[in-house]
This record gives sequence, structure tokens and C-alpha cells, in this order.
Amino acid sequence: MKFLRSTEFIIACVLLAAMIGIGWINPAFWSLDNLFGLLRSNVVIGIMALGVLLAMITGGIDVSFTAFAIAAMYLTVRAMVYLGYDGVFIPFVAATLIGLLLGAFNGFVIHRFRMIPLIVTLGTGSIVRGLVLGLVGTSVVNINKMPPSLIEFGKTNVVSMSSPAGITFGLTAMVLIYFGLAVLVHVVLRHTMMGRSIYAYGGSPEAAKRVGFNTRRTIFFVYCAAGALSGFAGLLHASMSWLANPRDFSGLELDVIAAVVLGGASIFGGRGSVLGTLMGVFILVMVKNSLILMHIDTTWQRVVVGVIIVAATAITAWRDRKSLV
Repeated sequence: MKFLRSTEFIIACVLLAAMIGIGWINPAFWSLDNLFGLLRSNVVIGIMALGVLLAMITGGIDVSFTAFAIAAMYLTVRAMVYLGYDGVFIPFVAATLIGLLLGAFNGFVIHRFRMIPLIVTLGTGSIVRGLVLGLVGTSVVNINKMPPSLIEFGKTNVVSMSSPAGITFGLTAMVLIYFGLAVLVHVVLRHTMMGRSIYAYGGSPEAAKRVGFNTRRTIFFVYCAAGALSGFAGLLHASMSWLANPRDFSGLELDVIAAVVLGGASIFGGRGSVLGTLMGVFILVMVKNSLILMHIDTTWQRVVVGVIIVAATAITAWRDRKSLV
């Protein structure tokens, strides 16, 4: 009975109802091509959402992750082109490390100067994006210049099929990477002392410190992990889209935060789960995809995302207040 009252179960019911409703309005929703496309669209935003989830559980927020993703992606691809390097493993390690170092700076400033995470990450995100555009360049690395190994990596499919019209489509192998990272974050949160310290810090930083948790280490871990996930997601995005555009991800912060809040994470900290976040990401991507299928102007997507943020935040705040009664 406890499971039936859990946030994850409620989100799953909402997701199922939404899928049935959308499929009834437009049967094309249930085509394998569309479902595979939905899962593909979940990958990059979902990996970023895992990092934002960690920050939100601590009671903070990170809005610099898109800038970090762009910096890691663009610097890595430009270096590969300049050096003539054609590989996959080392570039992904480099992009992840770039994101990690930038995240470490966030963690240092937030903990050392006791500053509000929103203000810090707004500032660092703006600084990093400006430095990339001002010092590295604004030119797009298109498919003709992209390292072939990255393109081939992004094209890898787990399953490939052909439609009656002869169009080939498939389920990208990047979904497995996404789920693998989700499992890793889940294990850290639920089965390690670091995970316990993250939840404890979100409940009360002072209380967490009093019971023996190293709050400095907790904050550093959270923002380093968020930065590393962003850096990895940035290069994965370039691999899947076959280009490196330093102006990408503009406005994506709202989508990711909306997905995490929709997945049940509390804006006040101390609450949130990987499973809920995965479902929140899928719901958000599904809704935006459905607006396109129903030929609704894409400008209305911002309205929908805004409504989702307000509604989900209001429900979260009401739930948290009720739990205190």
C-alpha cells in the first residue's frame, strides 16, 4: 500500500494516462519510429537532469550545466579537429573532466562563500558561455569537419528496422549509456554514505554537519558530478547531432529543471529519485513531441514548459507542507 502512495507510482500513472490520451488523439504516437525517437530525445536532457537532481536534493539548483556542456563539447571537438585526432574514449574523458573542473569551481564558491547556488551558477554559466564564444569562436563545426569516429559512435543502434515505405530507423545505443548512468546515480544516492549525506544536507545542512557528515565534501561531490554529467552529455549531443554548435542548448535549462521537478524532486531539498526523474524527463519530451505531431506551433512549447514548472512546483510545495503537518 505504501508503494501505491509513492510519488513514483503517481508519476507513472500520470505518464500512462498521458500516453493513452495522446495515442488516442494521434495514433501515430504508438509507431515504433516515434517511440524510438522519443527515447533518443530523452538521452541528452536526461543525463543533464541527473546532475540537476543531485543539486536539487541538496536544496540548491544548478543553471550553469548547459554552459558547461557547451564548453566541454566545443573545446573537445575543436581540439580534435585541430589535432586531427579521430577517437571516442579520450574525447569523452576530456569532455567529462572539463565539466567536472567547472563544476568543482561552482562547489568551491558555493561552500567557501556560503552563496546561493542559483546566483553562483547563473554567474558561472554566463562567464563560461561568454568565454567560449569570445575566446574560442562562434563557428559551427559541421558534419564535413566533425571527426568520423564521433559520428559513427552517435549513429550506433541497438535495434535497426525498416518501415513499409523503406525508411530505416532504429533504437540508439545511447539509450543504454543513459540508463547506465541513471543506475549509477541511483546506486550512489540509495546505497552509499555520500547519497545519505546528500539527502541529509537537503533536509538540514546544519543537522547533517552535526551528525558527522562532511558538508564540504558533499557540496563538492554534487556540483562536480553535475558538471561531469553535463560535459559528457554535451559531447554526446555533438556525436548524435553530427555537429558542434557553441550556441546550442539555449533555454534548455527550463526544460531540464521542469523535468526534475515533474519527477517529484522537492525545490526545498531532501527529496527526489532517479526513477521519478527518468519519468519526468519522458513526460516532458513526450508532451513536446506530441505538440509537434498535433501540428501545434513550437512557440507554444515554452508556454507548456512554464505551466508544467508552475504546476509541478505548486504540487511539490503543497506535498511538503502537508508532510510537516
